[in-house]
Amino acid sequence: MKEEYEAYCAAHGRPERIELMLSDINAVLRGKWLPGDALGKLTSGAVRLPYSTYAPAIMGNEVEATGLGIVVGDPDGALVPVKGSLRPVPWMPGTVAQMQVEMLTPEGQASPISPRGILERMVDRFTAHGWHPVVATELEFFLLRPRSKAYDAPKPPVRTPAAQNYDLEVVARQEAILTEILRACDVQGLETDTLIAEYGPGQFEVNFHHTGDVLAAADTALLFRRLVRGVVAKHGMEATFMAKPYADAPGNGMHVHASVLDDTGENIFNHQAGPAPSATLKNAVAGVLATMEELQAIFAPHMNSYRRFQPMSFAPSTPDWGLDNRAAGVRLPEVTGPGARLEHRISGADVNPYLVLTAILGGMMHGLETAPDLPLPIDDPASEPAQRLGHDWFDAVERFAASDRAAEMFGTEFRDVYAAVKHDEVQTLTGMITPVEYQYYLSRL
Repeated sequence: MKEEYEAYCAAHGRPERIELMLSDINAVLRGKWLPGDALGKLTSGAVRLPYSTYAPAIMGNEVEATGLGIVVGDPDGALVPVKGSLRPVPWMPGTVAQMQVEMLTPEGQASPISPRGILERMVDRFTAHGWHPVVATELEFFLLRPRSKAYDAPKPPVRTPAAQNYDLEVVARQEAILTEILRACDVQGLETDTLIAEYGPGQFEVNFHHTGDVLAAADTALLFRRLVRGVVAKHGMEATFMAKPYADAPGNGMHVHASVLDDTGENIFNHQAGPAPSATLKNAVAGVLATMEELQAIFAPHMNSYRRFQPMSFAPSTPDWGLDNRAAGVRLPEVTGPGARLEHRISGADVNPYLVLTAILGGMMHGLETAPDLPLPIDDPASEPAQRLGHDWFDAVERFAASDRAAEMFGTEFRDVYAAVKHDEVQTLTGMITPVEYQYYLSRL
């Protein structure tokens, strides 16, 4: 860590502060500001947070049913740095650095409820088979006019068409913001690929390069969301990765491309014999489809997430697959050559990327190990429509809470903590009386 810090200072100057960032289970970044010359305090284990910081509800409260927090005295865990995560924060004034951290249990062990640690253990399972996942993410977000109150409805930037798909003029109008986003990505080492105007008003998508460093891919998705919000706020606007900010426009998704290499570097999904998918790729797809319903609470973690699962919502919402078919929940863009892969299209952009990648890889592992039955692709005239994923948040959380596969992929302790947090969120947020209920019921019933 000392060498990393000295290299950082040589390249960027000594930071005034280091922002220590811990991802909780909702991918909300929590942590502390550390003086720029106090790194030794972190590396010695003297910087701590309550261990319950991993698992608050989205409202910020601790959840007693997790067995964490004040019910057990709210003990601390020591923060430990994530190697290679010290980066400048170019959109902030002064010389500010950021660093990702993990937290040990109060007993000093690796945490079983760390989202990043859970993904790391899933990658280790692939490695034990001689398999090496390669992944890439695509993230969508909306630019918004600034709002005066947190509960104000969003509004797109001025002169924004209702449908702006691939419109280069729309991109040009936001050139100052988008260029600074890409420049900040370059400074932070987040390797972007293409940028486009997406369908919704003020909506954009950035794609990231494929990488065999699965943890880095998840880190990139997490850090990109923070970067975008920071840069956009600097320009007097807002940005959101909320799944469905507009009822009458497409929502924000996070698509994931995934393939697997063997120890020789060959893509195990490559079907050299012809244009049809290989048996190995079919097995991986079958595993992803077989586990999709049980893991929906990972792919759609919030109340708003389920608005993307409504009919005609422009988002795939069915455990089905197709060859280069964007209507499918799992699309196969290529089935031959080094680019043979699947594209998982179910998740919203509001997810925890560590948990989503764990779920997708876990589904692929299930398929590779057990070869479950694969339904016909939706392109086949003989195929029968699959049962759509549910649009009820509570039901999805209940399925996850009872899922043996979720316990096997994420660990029983994490499954139970995650379910407890989501049950608390469901109870709190669905228990609120909404303005529309007052508008149509209060004076009429």
